[in-house]
Formats: sequence, C-alpha cells, structure tokens
Amino acid sequence: MFEQRMIPAVTFDGKVILQGKGKIAMAPDGNGGLYQALVDNNVLEDMKKRGVEYLHVYCVDNILVKMADPVFIGFCVSKGADCGAKVVQKAYPTEPVGVVCRVQGVAQVVEYSEILQTTAELTGPSGELVYSAGNICNHFFTRQFLEDVATNNLKHLKQHVAIKKFVFDVFPFSRSFVVFEVVREDEFSPLKNADGAAADSPSTARNALLHLHCRWATAAGATLLDEDRNAAVLTASESKMVSAPAKFEISPLVSYFGEGLEKLKGKTYQTPWFLDKEL
Repeated sequence: MFEQRMIPAVTFDGKVILQGKGKIAMAPDGNGGLYQALVDNNVLEDMKKRGVEYLHVYCVDNILVKMADPVFIGFCVSKGADCGAKVVQKAYPTEPVGVVCRVQGVAQVVEYSEILQTTAELTGPSGELVYSAGNICNHFFTRQFLEDVATNNLKHLKQHVAIKKFVFDVFPFSRSFVVFEVVREDEFSPLKNADGAAADSPSTARNALLHLHCRWATAAGATLLDEDRNAAVLTASESKMVSAPAKFEISPLVSYFGEGLEKLKGKTYQTPWFLDKEL
C-alpha cells in the first residue's frame, strides 16, 4: 500500500479551483502518478530485493478484471515484452475508451477525448473499425522497464484534458510493446455511471459477472433454474444483454477462469445461488 501525490485542481482553461476562501482544491495526480509514487515510496527498490520481475497494473473499476492473469503475463514474457496492454474491440466508433495504436511508429494510447471523430469512424475493407483496439487500462510491465521510466522519463509524461498524467503515457518509451486482445464479455465491464444510465452502471457490472458465471456453470454441464424454475438458456447473443438469465455467482476461491468446475456436471441449481466452497 502506498500513496500517490496530490496536485492543484484546475479548470479546463487553466484556472486554479478553490476549495474555500484562501484554500486551493487538491486532487490525486491521475493514474499516471503511479510512477512518481513508486519513486517516492521506494517501491521499486523493495520489489528488487524481493525478486519481483513482472507486474500487472489495472486502473479502471472493472468487475471482470483478472488480477495477475497468468495467460496475459505469460504471453508478454514469452514475447520478451517490457510493456503490454490488454484491449477489447471497440463497441462503436465513439465509445469513450482510448485507442492503442502506433503514431509515427511509436506505440501509444490516443485518448477518446483527443481523437477526431472522422478518424474514430474510419473503416477497413470489410467495414471493421481501423482503430478498434480499445484500451481498458490493463497493463503488464517489467520491473526493469519501470526503473527506466522512473530514472529517465518521468519529466516527459504529458498532461491530458483531465489535467493529469495517465498510466499509459509510458508506452512510447517501450522497446518491446505487445497488445493482447480479450473478449469484452469475459474481461471488461467498467463502472463509470450511477444506476439508471444506459451502460457502465452498478447493475450492468453485476449482471456482467452473473452472465460470466452462468456461462461457466452451463459449460461445465450444470442446469440453472431461474426464479420461475425455468432452465436458464444462454446463447452468444444473449451473453451481451444487460439483464442476467439467472443469479448464479461463483466465488473466486472456487474458480478463477471457469476451471475446476467438472463436478457441476449433471447438477441442477435453483437460483439465486452462491457457490462459495469446494465442490
């Protein structure tokens, strides 16, 4: 556990915001403040002493995040990457996520607030978005890369519309950058809005988790009954709906990726059900 720095809050035209008479309003210095915080708190030295070589960092409230994902980390290590990013295909051109791309040959993220709409809407021969790699702020770093950033590149991190540095600002410093695309329904359901919003609310996040766990259970051969005692049936298209077919949740102590659920085969569960112990 360690703290990041605070910076003065300012308006978009650069004027300092006051919290009260004679007192400047302060705000955390953005997820890009991670790198300075690592230096301030001697975290990198501690990691080196303990033999930590690889790190997984995520910076969005995402109920489906897979912490220390062995597949993602293993992919990055196998490619000899010093920096990596998970991405999902953008749902639509103006979706408010940054795009992982190369600008003049250099890997970086162009934030949704910084990309022209005409560019965001560009399509390829088959109608696919040209810039479709949506950044979900889910990253891999080597400790050596972070040490290089902390030693040589902190002063080069740029500011954004949010008047903060972002964690992905270090991508251009990478000498071996990789991208790892994942299925949105399996790994990305952010929480950004209050309930009542069309997307990214507590309800859509909760239902995304229930959808995922229902898919795991039915794939393992279980039958799930909804509250009306009807069998819940999942199809590929239904997996993208905002409502859950049944309230069935699996503890991460039981399964991480949907693995180890073979004993569910042939069993019937009247939902709501929380699977929280060994099968």
